[in-house]
Amino acid sequence: MNEAPLSVIDVLLVEDDPGDALMTQEAFEHHKIRNQLHVVKDGVEALEFLRREGKYADAPRPGLILLDLNLPRKDGREVLAEVKADAELRSIPVVVLTTSEAEEDVLRSYSLYANAYVTKPVDFDRFIEVVRQIDDFFVTVVKLPR
Repeated sequence: MNEAPLSVIDVLLVEDDPGDALMTQEAFEHHKIRNQLHVVKDGVEALEFLRREGKYADAPRPGLILLDLNLPRKDGREVLAEVKADAELRSIPVVVLTTSEAEEDVLRSYSLYANAYVTKPVDFDRFIEVVRQIDDFFVTVVKLPR
């Protein structure tokens, strides 16, 4: 029985730390993840990308958002709230990927309808494995809306 080829999706990474953004890009390359990773550095850019405004007028609609909470200009909690309040965007799965282990951040993220909350491991190999697992789950296992 032939399986349909896996579709390639666009993934939006909202991350202000260049080191973490680079590790995520390396995780995609290391695991030969075919999905296209787009990186923005703050919450304002994230919403411009998602709403295809300004320099992001031609941006693709991502199939998955990886969202840091602690961002400049507009933090991840605000971005999450705006995405989930927007009828055009709310169906895009959002995985909070952050260093915060605070219970209040976990609870607030889920109350704002985050699809998952993942604490970033500090170990590089573990970080790469976590990114691979997120990608594998949300792209291979879960059925996403088109």
